[in-house]
Amino acid sequence: MKRLSSLLTLSLCFCVSFASVANASQWQFDNIDRVVAVSDIHGAYRPMVATLQNAGVLDDKLAWSGGKTHLVIVGDILDRGPESRAAMDLLMRVENEAASAGGMVHVLIGNHEAMNLVGDLRYVSKAEYAAFADDELAEDRDKWFAAYAANRAGAGPTKALRADFDRSYPIGFFGHRRAFSSNGKYGRWLAEKPVVVVINETAFVHGGVSPMIGQIGLDGVNGRLRRELVDYLRNLEILYEAGALLPTDNFYEHPMLLEKYLAPLTTEARVVDAMSAVKRLNLSNIHAGDGPLWYRGNVACNELVEEDRLEASLRAIGANRVVIGHTPTLGRRIMQRFDGRIYEVDTGMLNEHYAGSGNALVMEQGRIFVINQDSEELLSVVPHPRRVGSRQGGYLAAEDIEQLLANGDIVSTREDDSGRQLVTVSNGSRGVEAVFAKQSARGFFPEVAAYRLDRLLELDMVPVTALRTIDGNAGSLQFLPYGSIDEQQRAEKGRGGSANCPMADQWGAMFVFDALIYNEGRYAQSIRYSPDNWQLLLVGHDKAFVNRKGRPKFLKGKELNLTNAWKDALTALTDEVLAEKFSDVLDKKRLRSLAARRNELLGL
Repeated sequence: MKRLSSLLTLSLCFCVSFASVANASQWQFDNIDRVVAVSDIHGAYRPMVATLQNAGVLDDKLAWSGGKTHLVIVGDILDRGPESRAAMDLLMRVENEAASAGGMVHVLIGNHEAMNLVGDLRYVSKAEYAAFADDELAEDRDKWFAAYAANRAGAGPTKALRADFDRSYPIGFFGHRRAFSSNGKYGRWLAEKPVVVVINETAFVHGGVSPMIGQIGLDGVNGRLRRELVDYLRNLEILYEAGALLPTDNFYEHPMLLEKYLAPLTTEARVVDAMSAVKRLNLSNIHAGDGPLWYRGNVACNELVEEDRLEASLRAIGANRVVIGHTPTLGRRIMQRFDGRIYEVDTGMLNEHYAGSGNALVMEQGRIFVINQDSEELLSVVPHPRRVGSRQGGYLAAEDIEQLLANGDIVSTREDDSGRQLVTVSNGSRGVEAVFAKQSARGFFPEVAAYRLDRLLELDMVPVTALRTIDGNAGSLQFLPYGSIDEQQRAEKGRGGSANCPMADQWGAMFVFDALIYNEGRYAQSIRYSPDNWQLLLVGHDKAFVNRKGRPKFLKGKELNLTNAWKDALTALTDEVLAEKFSDVLDKKRLRSLAARRNELLGL
């Protein structure tokens, strides 16, 4: 439907200069004595303040006290919480104070900053809008309602339509949009911010160092990608002014709405150009799932999948490790993985939503430690735990589950519809459900062997499995992840596109694993997923570890992606290691065949 362009003259100034984007400030810093990083504030102003005070960068009067410290806000100040505006105001002020003291505040663009700029407002809370109520002009609200109503002719009485409009766009909505415009206080401020900084060869980025960063480098991310974000904002405002789009239109609907828009014959060339730009920039990699604002592979993919591309991306930007936010950590503690090449600092600061607290990662004169919002005590960074499958009733470490399966009390047993024997095991305070498999008639324990091999390779796909005798029957108990579904169920509904670790990468690792163990039984029912993050879970190995070389039929002709990490892991799987770890669950023939397939994969 044609938009009423004569009605819609947006009361914003479009004379803002974007030279600050083209002439970006320095993004790499060396010889910095102290660096403090926090992430994912999400409007949790008070926890943020307490964390920064305990970390020594703010004093009791909220003035900068960090001296020459570099403070990095690793994205996502905004959304969900009530006091995003207060957090931004404080950071804007202490930026100048830090610079005067010889320090620096680096505010990085997170996915939620980008969303607020381009009109993806799914997570803006009512309290955030309310903070802009005093900035909202009544004439703006009336003007945009008139346009909204004109596009819904015949939708019902004006009074009812206005009530619906006010519910959907509460008081403060249009003040918020004005403040995040290219000439607004916060839009102008965020438009100058980088996506990545590198300090002392440590990269800081909200989502992660995806392969995309390795391809376009630091200048490509902070130059082209950031410029595309700002260009989107600028062109969007031209379309608001012309009435081709409204501030109430959602980012994801912009291309479709522009396709339907009937531009008047008198439409200016700049408006036509803006329409084309918005449709093109809506697909910019700054918004992509594998882009630096959204990528979760650093957190979710195992080393066999992720290590090579992590190394390539870090090398491309002159870094040897990365600090990331975006994905809340298990246990809400700051964690490290890949031998300290990845630090995860999103600890769910907004407690009412994420059940976490504020934590700062401090890098100081060769030391790395953590400071929490509740204490100045120095805490250690904890290792990223193995997590294969959701746990009901809270997180339970793999080692604890293994002990529970091996030694816990059998509470109940039952058979499910597929004929599996399900067993509930408890230690008195915690319990898990597991699948019992009797010892193979050929005298070996394939599920235990698959699990142990998974642990040695650090594949992180086979659920925890332990030897266990039940009712006089020797066998194994395999942890049954809560709420998991199989490949057939996933495929029928077309789900899994949002997997934290890309589905294709996980399947590629599965293929190498199945070639190594010569698994002839990889069916849809033996491929399972945790729907919370679409992590691949491998079960059903009763037809694996056969005495054969080569590959099972379903892998014949399939190219295997044997990364350098895979080669290193297979090389470490020596004959001596195999004998030590598997002699009680695999016979000598199967061990020899496993070693032979290892050699085939390595080209020996």
